[in-house]
Amino acid sequence: MPFRRSSLNHRHRDGHVLVWNQRNLHESLEQQPQRCFATRYFVTFMLFLGMANAYVMRTNMSVAIVAMVNHTAIKSGEAEQYDDECGDRDIPIDDSQDGEFAWNSALQGYILSSFFYGYVITQIPFGILAKKYGSLRFLGYGMLINSVFAFLVPVAARGGGVWGLCAVRFIQGLGEGPIVPCTHAMLAKWIPPNERSRMGAAVYAGAQFGTIISMPLSGLLAEYGFDGGWPSIFYVFGVVGTVWSIAFLIFVHEDPSSHPTIDEREKKYINDSLWGNDVVKSPPIPFKAIIKSLPFYAILFAHMGHNYGYETLMTELPTYMKQVLRFSLKSNGLLSSLPYLAMWLFSMFISVVADWMISSKRFSHTATRKLINSIGQYGPGIALIAASYTGCDRALTLAILTIGVGLNGGIYSGFKINHLDLTPRFAGFLMSITNCSANLAGLLAPIAAGHLISDPSKPMMGQWQIVFFIAAFVYIICGTFYNIFGSGERQFWDNPEDDEQKPALQTTITTSPPRLSNGSTAPAAISSS
Repeated sequence: MPFRRSSLNHRHRDGHVLVWNQRNLHESLEQQPQRCFATRYFVTFMLFLGMANAYVMRTNMSVAIVAMVNHTAIKSGEAEQYDDECGDRDIPIDDSQDGEFAWNSALQGYILSSFFYGYVITQIPFGILAKKYGSLRFLGYGMLINSVFAFLVPVAARGGGVWGLCAVRFIQGLGEGPIVPCTHAMLAKWIPPNERSRMGAAVYAGAQFGTIISMPLSGLLAEYGFDGGWPSIFYVFGVVGTVWSIAFLIFVHEDPSSHPTIDEREKKYINDSLWGNDVVKSPPIPFKAIIKSLPFYAILFAHMGHNYGYETLMTELPTYMKQVLRFSLKSNGLLSSLPYLAMWLFSMFISVVADWMISSKRFSHTATRKLINSIGQYGPGIALIAASYTGCDRALTLAILTIGVGLNGGIYSGFKINHLDLTPRFAGFLMSITNCSANLAGLLAPIAAGHLISDPSKPMMGQWQIVFFIAAFVYIICGTFYNIFGSGERQFWDNPEDDEQKPALQTTITTSPPRLSNGSTAPAAISSS
């Protein structure tokens, strides 16, 4: 009987076979190739290192600037506020060495934020370009630009002052813009659905790993490094980032179909489970359908709420512990990186649980994403509320900070990987939108906290309690919105009927074979059009 054109179109839309049309999907998942280190694991590992490099470049300035600034020169006009409600505590001694630059806190703020302005404005453009031209080169060359310009940071600071340094950091941010949307797009091409939770969490856990490495190592380089200490931070990490970028561009490929040495069984396993990748043509981004999609808005608000709360946890709680509890986290590199370590470990553990929930078929994708995401957003929200009532207890506050940030690791197997569930083909573009919006929301956290705690006429501990409650409220409201409107199902607009624009091969097998002149029956004819 004939193979209908519509059937072929269904099976080859943009190289994807619809998951509900795959007769052998479950057999393919069960018969995956058994290899110690499959190609997709290597791609995951390289993306993990790329994410770690990205966060090293993002956070090393916050450590370096302490060594760059001449604190003695600027303290004459500024007096740091401390709360007297914990009077039994000694004011922490600022043991930082004086640096080369007399930059006040306002100028330091411009320097620290200049990177993120470049990072934010490139999210959506790179998400669109990566969808059209592929993600590999944008990611590799973007990080190469970021790494090369790290070598120029000391030159710009010494030769161009504040604005020269801001310009270089802005360009570094531009180069890092592709990291999240392009990473997401590559995960969509390489990682089968039943492995997305743990693979996605492994990649994005590179953010915590990079921070864990960056904070203590940057401190050591600032104190004992060459060329005055702090410049060695950018030289060392610049070399590491450059080596990774070159290795990534050489050894990693866009998708399994374009990889020259991948095992054929693994290629088939990935392509079957990801609905294929054989047709090159890419359909246009369905902007109208995305704008009308409630599951997309669920991810968007969850991402924005996470970034606002996360920035509060990461940037404001240490300040609270210094100003109110008279305890400085930066005096101990282990303590300052402990919350990141907890988040990294928990994200890896919960990702395995999430994949088990899906593979066991006891939980749907939707139920799994919502349950795990609730841990990742309600947990930190409750921790922020609890931290506002710990009073002057240093140990308890630090424990709550560590637990709160640790539970935050659930978001990687929650909303953050959820883009791939909704739309494997447009996951990178969706991530570019949500990540851009989330970073803008994250920038509001220190601004709001600064305004609230700047009034010396009000009790500082009470003002900090308001800061924590606002962040907790944002966490919980956005997490609830996600639980109401979120979905783990592939959306209809990811497979519109008119995706395939190229004429498909139509193969027809004649059901009634013609008879020859001698009366015998001819073999069934096969025709193509």
